Formats: sequence, structure tokens, C-alpha cells
Amino acid sequence: MRGQGAVHHYDAPPRETYTNAPYGTWKREFPGKEISIPIARKWAHEVLTGRIAAPALDDVLLLLSEVVTNAITHSDSGRTPDGQVMVRVTHSPGDIRVEVTDGGSATSTPTVRRPESDEDGGRGLLLVDLLATAWGSHRDEATGSVWFQVAKC
Repeated sequence: MRGQGAVHHYDAPPRETYTNAPYGTWKREFPGKEISIPIARKWAHEVLTGRIAAPALDDVLLLLSEVVTNAITHSDSGRTPDGQVMVRVTHSPGDIRVEVTDGGSATSTPTVRRPESDEDGGRGLLLVDLLATAWGSHRDEATGSVWFQVAKC
């Protein structure tokens, strides 16, 4: 963040007082349900529109959708009634970093797959691997996270 922005904690789009900040970090929690995928996209779109070029925004929104989908599908966030997924978006001078934190999983870890052409799913992290300038994952006893970076155009 390099001291040029602010950390925002809220469940709504940035208030007017924050929309002019050129850089910063925003985070929001979403229920661990499929309905949260388009809501997370819309929220990130509102946060980043006007801050980054359209091609970079498109990549961020696509990859965010894939990572949130994976968090809901493959972690305890989507398996428990009160599961949550936290999305953190950081806009810095050189790139956008997105981190999705979920309820963790004892049975799966983020892995790039090469699905068969007739399979419906399994391409999320492949897309992240192809479009992000960097990405990774980590987990502890209670949570798991996947992050990615996209260069600004």
C-alpha cells in the first residue's frame, strides 16, 4: 500500500469520501453461497471502476469469480450454514491484488487442473495461472486463502 491509500472495512460500496483515493485496500465478507459470486463481482466492479483500465478490470472480475466459486465449492465456507468468504482488493501503483479467504478445507487444496474438454468445471485456477501476473495460496488451522495479482494496463 506504500502509505498512499486507506484500508476500508464495510459491507457496501465505498462512500463518496473514499472514491477519490487513488490507491487503497477494501475488504468485504460474503455468505458462503453461490449467490455471493455475482455480488462479489459487482462490489469489486464498483470499487475498481475508474481506478484501472477496462481490460485489467475484466481480468480481475473474471479471476475473482473463479476464486470465489472455488472457495464456496471446495471449502468449509460453502459447507456450513454460517460459512463466509472474505474478499480483499488492494489497488497499488503497479497492480491489483485480490485475496479470497475461506473457511478452509481438510480434504482439498488449490491445484491447477487440466480438465478434459467435455468437463463442465475445473478451469478456475487454470485461468488464474494464465491471466494473473502472480498467484498463490496458503492455509492455516482455520482458513485458506488464494490470492492473485493483475498488472494494470
